[in-house]
Amino acid sequence: MQAKRTVFPNKFLPYFLLLPQLAVTLAFFIWPAAQAVKSSFEREDPFGFKTTFVWFENYRRLFVDPLYVSSIGKTAIFAFSVTLLSMSLSLILAAAVNRVLRTNRLYTTLLVWPYAVAPVVVGILWWFMFNPNIGIAPYLLRAVGISWNHRIDGVDAMILVVIAASWKQISYNFLFFVAGMQSVPNSLIEAAAIDGAGPFKRFWTIVFPLLAPTTFFLLIVNINYAMFDTFGIIDATTQGGPAQATNTLVYKVYSDGFIGLNIGSSSAQSVVLMVIVIALTAIQFRYVERRIQY
Repeated sequence: MQAKRTVFPNKFLPYFLLLPQLAVTLAFFIWPAAQAVKSSFEREDPFGFKTTFVWFENYRRLFVDPLYVSSIGKTAIFAFSVTLLSMSLSLILAAAVNRVLRTNRLYTTLLVWPYAVAPVVVGILWWFMFNPNIGIAPYLLRAVGISWNHRIDGVDAMILVVIAASWKQISYNFLFFVAGMQSVPNSLIEAAAIDGAGPFKRFWTIVFPLLAPTTFFLLIVNINYAMFDTFGIIDATTQGGPAQATNTLVYKVYSDGFIGLNIGSSSAQSVVLMVIVIALTAIQFRYVERRIQY
């Protein structure tokens, strides 16, 4: 059966309907990205009076800078940890809701609320809870013999920003996992139960494989989230410290460009970050998607 095609009587109508989205994309993505690429080949004096074209000098300096190379490793650790933690916990919560509390709308609504919280507010919230002087978390940790101070310990600071970033993203992942589980046919699960498969085996051999498209989509979304959308959380909790232990790539773009006023280097860093994310997404579509059954 041949699919029906939509025919517009006015040939300009499709372009007119696309115009608002194209205008937003051009104004808020294409134009800033083009400006960043242009600035990455320039060097500007501290007062902004003179701009010199320096070709690839900004890029060369980046990859011989030990602080920038170190920030790449910190970003990889941060992105991997946030993706793994947020997706794992959201999958567990979604499985609990789907299996036990299928009709409890209140439980689902409460789990979704954190996604509506602004990143800066999330950072401040977790900063208060883990503040070494007034926070409840360090107090409880001291009771079991664990000393916590993210202001002087880089490992503690990284754990803090990973927890804060993951907590905000769990709600988003939870919604998609719940929707995916609700679409799994009950007949398959019931047939496996009749064959003697336990709850864990039914989930691992039937439900989870059918969630592969959802998991693949969330994998890409979470990596992009950790790379770009966690600036507010890091700025509110650690400001890249201590000793740049949480100075990820996106935060280093801000600290070098807006605080250090090194626009050329900051633009080059933003271009490199964009290339890294595009490359990771392309690799995921090229190799990971092959194992996905739609």
